[in-house]
Amino acid sequence: MSAYDDLIAYQHDTQALAEVMGRLGWDQETVMPRGAADQRSEEMAAMESVLHARRTDPRVGEWLQQAEAKDDVAKANLRLIRRHYDRAVKVPADLAKALAKATSRAQGIWAEARAAEDVDAFLPTLTEILRLRREEAAAIAGDADPYDALLQDYEPGTTGAEIEALFSRMRPRLVELRGKILSSGYDPEPLAGHFPETTQLLFTHEIAKTFGYDFAHGRIDKAVHPFSSGSGHDVRITTRVDESEPLGCLYSTIHEVGHGCYEQHIEDAYLLSVLGQGVSMGVHESQSRSYENQMGRSRAFTGWLFDKMRDTYGDLNLADADAFHAAVNRVRSGYIRTEADEVHYNLHILLRFDLERALIKGDLEVADLEAAWNDRFHADFGVAVDKPSNGMLQDVHWSVGLFGYFPTYTLGNVYAGCLFKTLREDLPEVDAQMAAGDLSGATGWMAENLQRHGGLHEPREIVERASRAPVSEGPLLDYLDAKFGAIYGL
Repeated sequence: MSAYDDLIAYQHDTQALAEVMGRLGWDQETVMPRGAADQRSEEMAAMESVLHARRTDPRVGEWLQQAEAKDDVAKANLRLIRRHYDRAVKVPADLAKALAKATSRAQGIWAEARAAEDVDAFLPTLTEILRLRREEAAAIAGDADPYDALLQDYEPGTTGAEIEALFSRMRPRLVELRGKILSSGYDPEPLAGHFPETTQLLFTHEIAKTFGYDFAHGRIDKAVHPFSSGSGHDVRITTRVDESEPLGCLYSTIHEVGHGCYEQHIEDAYLLSVLGQGVSMGVHESQSRSYENQMGRSRAFTGWLFDKMRDTYGDLNLADADAFHAAVNRVRSGYIRTEADEVHYNLHILLRFDLERALIKGDLEVADLEAAWNDRFHADFGVAVDKPSNGMLQDVHWSVGLFGYFPTYTLGNVYAGCLFKTLREDLPEVDAQMAAGDLSGATGWMAENLQRHGGLHEPREIVERASRAPVSEGPLLDYLDAKFGAIYGL
């Protein structure tokens, strides 16, 4: 066997073990007994020790030096394995193990603190996680920006400065659109009523299949914070249920289906390799956000969905499909990011990006985070935070150490704007299809032009290949202006 063949065989087993560790994480957030949290943290730490040892094995470095790439797939494999190896060898094994243990334990502590509205119960844990992540960032970055070092885990090739510039360009048009909507004098009637949990879960199961999610290789479970997990032939998603607000469950599910379909549609030839998962979280979010918004909240699809909702729940309080479309896209200054309308959503991300960047840099400490969050939220949204679960405790990300993840949501929105503009050009019949409840044209275009490639191309490259244009915030902002201008008569 060649050095390349030896490297790929070794990497195959490493990826398989990583999938097992991911399954432990899924179990922890869905069905694990609460009393097992401490034991699970030890199990996760042990798994991370094994994985870190494999990722930093000197043989990997030797194989990388000797391996020859004979085609584009081999070149991509070597590029990604080298990137992961160069990062892993900079992180001490004890630190990697400590992070795995701390973030595993933190999930339960965060969930209990959130349920009890008790920030103080979570602060010591968050302080420890931040300390560990700062240490990791310093080890990776050297003399470079530590936040950028963490960002590479989620969006390789992107810097905090680039994201800051993107947000600066987007913010004026978002704020202007928000102002026009809120001063329009029109406030759509929200969907109201009682929607039983069992019925909601059955309904979202059906809608997931409508969007092409493969239940032979996946499943839906409940979690405090919806997420997706896995790749290849085992891709699982979660949702949450509020019996007075079915749209939260419905659109959380569609969002996670977007993630899940990306993973399910990657070429089988890349299974259990570094190419066998989504290339970045920004590209991943382009799929979940386009499924949720450009497809799921479109006037075409919501017209079909309105009839399905009435078939499922009986008469609704909304008069017709136009009223339902307006309710689905109702703009308001809500607290919760995952339930935010498309106009406010990126303002939620900008808040988190600025705060976590300050935390990693040392300009903000955990003890001051709640006050900083509440002040910034009031300034940006004009509403005072009423309780921690609507404020700094609402998201799971920081509790599991995902510093650098949040900006990829807005990158995903920008990518989705680019992709869907081209999709519409290629499929002029897409609205007619979605109005009939047929998502196969739109989802098939995404699968063919982006999803199947997995990690073969770099993040920005795959978006530009699929959209046949440079990445720009323009298509997203134009889409938002047109959509909400029509709903609110602007």
